[in-house]
This record gives sequence, C-alpha cells and structure tokens, in this order.
Amino acid sequence: MVSELLDRPPVAVSLPIQPWSESSLAVARPWQVQLDLENLACFEVVNYQFQHQGVIFDNAIALWPSNPAFPPRSGTTVLMGAPKTGLIEAKFLHPVSSVSGFVTSPRCTVLSAYDHNDQLIAVAELTEGNLANSNSSLPANAELFLTASNIYRVVFSTFGSHLTLDDISFSR
Repeated sequence: MVSELLDRPPVAVSLPIQPWSESSLAVARPWQVQLDLENLACFEVVNYQFQHQGVIFDNAIALWPSNPAFPPRSGTTVLMGAPKTGLIEAKFLHPVSSVSGFVTSPRCTVLSAYDHNDQLIAVAELTEGNLANSNSSLPANAELFLTASNIYRVVFSTFGSHLTLDDISFSR
C-alpha cells in the first residue's frame, strides 16, 4: 500500500492565500465608552447610572428638550445642568485620556479637565453660543473635545445660562 502511494505523481493544490495587508491584521483600539442617555427618564437626576461604565455625574438631569433651540444630537435625551444652571460635572473611576461631548448653549462653553489632585490640566472652549436657528457661526451640538494624561474629573460650564450635553464619550 505504501509503495502505491509513493508511485503516484504529486498533487499540486492552489491555496487561496492572500498577500499580507495592514487591514488583515487585528488592530488594538484604545478602550472607549460612549454613553447612551436614551434609557434615562425625563427629569431624572443623573449621578450613578453610568458608574458601571466608569463615570459618576454631579449636577445633571436628563431632559427631553421641548425648546427647539436646544435639540438633541441623537435620540431624544440630553443632559442639562441642574440644580445649578450651566454646569455639569463628570468624575471618572479610573483616569481617562480624552473626553468629548456635544454642547448647545446661548453663551460660550468651557470644558475643563482635572487630575487626581484636582489641578487643572486641560481646557477646551466654544467661543460663542450655539443655539439652533441662531446667528451663531457654530452649529447646535458643537463638539467639545480634549485630551490629557490622567483626567479624573471634567466640568462642562457656561456662564449665566443653560447648557445641554449629548453623545458623551471618553477613552483611556
């Protein structure tokens, strides 16, 4: 039997081997979280609802905006600063390196980041208000984004007015 196999001619088989490409390799992506606000009830105080995703809020309520000047970016729910007007704070359970959120406000809005010693480490700013259907050069739901090492807390703030925040994300 072995001699019969050895007497046979070799079989050539063409395998579907593709050339190497970058897209064929697994790419490690940084850990990123985008918060889904859609399960929050209107006027629900928001604090520990996203703790399992690594963030705790202070001075925030969920809102389904009825004022067309403050439209949501996606879905129907946004966060608004309350009971203090114009301020939303997020504290991270582990340090992050970037934070982003889409903001609407009638006045300039600042995103400030702090380290574990509560020292200011980064700032991003929308230089003017951006209500929907206003004369602003910025659209409603303009993105505020910043990066820094070891962010433990951020504050979205506007001066003397309301702000809404949607599609919040952060990454390590």
